[in-house]
Amino acid sequence: MGATSTAVRRDALGNELAPGLPYARGAILASTEDDFRKLRTAWSHIRRRIADSGPDAVFNFSGLEHGLPLEPAELRVANDFVAPALYFDRFRSAALDHLGGDPDRHDAALFNRLTGATLATHLSLVEPGDVVVGVSRTYSHASVVRSCSYAGARLVETHSAEELDGVLAAGTDVALVVLTRLAVTYDLLPLGEIRRIVDLAHERGVPVYVDDAGGARVAPALDGQPRALELGVDVVGTGLDKYGVTGPRLGVLGGDAALVSRIRARGFELGLEARPLLYPAAARSLEGSTPERVRELRETSREIAEALRPRIGDRVHETAVISELRAEDILTVALERAGLVNAPIVPYEATSAVAMALVRDHGVITVQLVGLPPGTSSLMFKFVPPEELARFGGADAYAAAIDDAIDGLAATLGRPEEIRELLLRPAA
Repeated sequence: MGATSTAVRRDALGNELAPGLPYARGAILASTEDDFRKLRTAWSHIRRRIADSGPDAVFNFSGLEHGLPLEPAELRVANDFVAPALYFDRFRSAALDHLGGDPDRHDAALFNRLTGATLATHLSLVEPGDVVVGVSRTYSHASVVRSCSYAGARLVETHSAEELDGVLAAGTDVALVVLTRLAVTYDLLPLGEIRRIVDLAHERGVPVYVDDAGGARVAPALDGQPRALELGVDVVGTGLDKYGVTGPRLGVLGGDAALVSRIRARGFELGLEARPLLYPAAARSLEGSTPERVRELRETSREIAEALRPRIGDRVHETAVISELRAEDILTVALERAGLVNAPIVPYEATSAVAMALVRDHGVITVQLVGLPPGTSSLMFKFVPPEELARFGGADAYAAAIDDAIDGLAATLGRPEEIRELLLRPAA
């Protein structure tokens, strides 16, 4: 049976994990404040490269779309008064179609981020002292952990229908089940498991919220699963910046009309709603999403993994969805290349150093330079647009750049002050 634990959580190298995060903090990147300083350093390198060589000197390999894709005709009505009048119904229809909803029973709302939708959901459906059960193959996203905390609830993590059943059977007063179909580690819950989880919750009158950040598109396109609301869940949230959509970075909430109405109202009360002028971009992003594009983006992860293996070996990790270098493996490889045994930094800082070298020396933006704080310490290769990868020179060129960045980390491991400077000192 899943349960909260007072045991100290550690990574594969023995470092104690930071509260609310799946990785350890170190002396260099000790807080979210330091993460912001890291981002400012990355921005300085992006600014320098564009000043020297133009916008084409920067490559978005984050797998995320954080632009503002508005057409000229949409820009003319992009204000908070006219845009929603013209585009809200179109957004609602596209959102419900995207999530598998029924317009007679379901509704949709637009939030400033998926985190905003998740927070508003918890603050609407959970009372202080309640229990929220997270169910995923590995662990819930940090936004779920924080939302539970802000709502005054206790989060119990589980990893299967069997574990959820154990919590419910024990008589725990559960207010909400948060199901993560595609975990932060990019492991998918099987369809049969999802259906059993939903049934178990509903048998006891517990609503189910699906944190479907990327799963809303990945699970149907790559695993043949139904769209989220076709699974009978109560509410689902997804992001408009992930895997087959074109941005901007907004959160879409869909589900039971009465619940969405409550959650939307709480979102407006707390300033979590998206600006209404963004409805045109949201509608078009949803309407343009296709399973074929998701599958096309998945293939680049395989290409990058294959190009990396001759350089990194079996430490290249793949799921059914993405490939990655885990932070512990990056640090271990760097230690081996440096001929060192003891690490002066934690794995998260090692990944961050590699990511910073990539943007400084090659103009590559990875997901490590997007999240604040990042949801994972891994260097992920996920849903890189094939046209962007080709513009860089292909998977072999990217693998060579990563290998070069790890060599650079190895060369400075004995001088951690240089790693601090790399991460926290902006370029002139």
